[in-house]
Amino acid sequence: MNNDILNDLQWRYATKKFDASKKINDQDLETLLEVMRMSPSSMGLQTTHVLVITDPEIRAQLTAHSYNQQQVKDASHLIVLCSYNSLDENYIQSHAQRTDEAREMGEERVGKMIESIGNFVGNKSPEAIHQWTSNQTYIVLGQLLSACARLKIDATPMEGFNPKGYDEVLHLSEKNLIATVVCPIGYRSEEDAYQHLKKVRKSKESYFTFI
Repeated sequence: MNNDILNDLQWRYATKKFDASKKINDQDLETLLEVMRMSPSSMGLQTTHVLVITDPEIRAQLTAHSYNQQQVKDASHLIVLCSYNSLDENYIQSHAQRTDEAREMGEERVGKMIESIGNFVGNKSPEAIHQWTSNQTYIVLGQLLSACARLKIDATPMEGFNPKGYDEVLHLSEKNLIATVVCPIGYRSEEDAYQHLKKVRKSKESYFTFI
């Protein structure tokens, strides 16, 4: 059993109050960005787009669309994980081109890749595509949370926000994006009482079934 991993998970919690004076250094931020970029992705399509927001004015506007949760404005950085509403032919071709450049696949294999992905996407309804890309975004979130815990950076995953409000402030629909989940990251305030609470989880017996 790897105690380092478990200690990281014991240490982290959904921080309720951040210390607004503490900022994540450039090296750690770059590590977190690369972790998100390298996250697993169905067919390698990377149907997530990440906004890293530090502008105080924008974050104040987003706080109003986040049920006034102060983490949005007080954390060092605000991570907005967005999913694509749709995947068009250009998106698929761009992915195939990147793959060819990295792996030298050749024209025939690239064509088959484009056809295969195109059929997969084309057979799904717009609602199904949106659900699929949203699910992919949560994989990126999981990687981010684990990496933050390893670096002793606090993170608070949040679904409690108004996507339409975020769209208005960030002009997401113009970019074929929708905000799926928000994650303020930074450092906990000494005044945050939640850091002293014991973690509550189900027992192994009730959580796992071995067949």
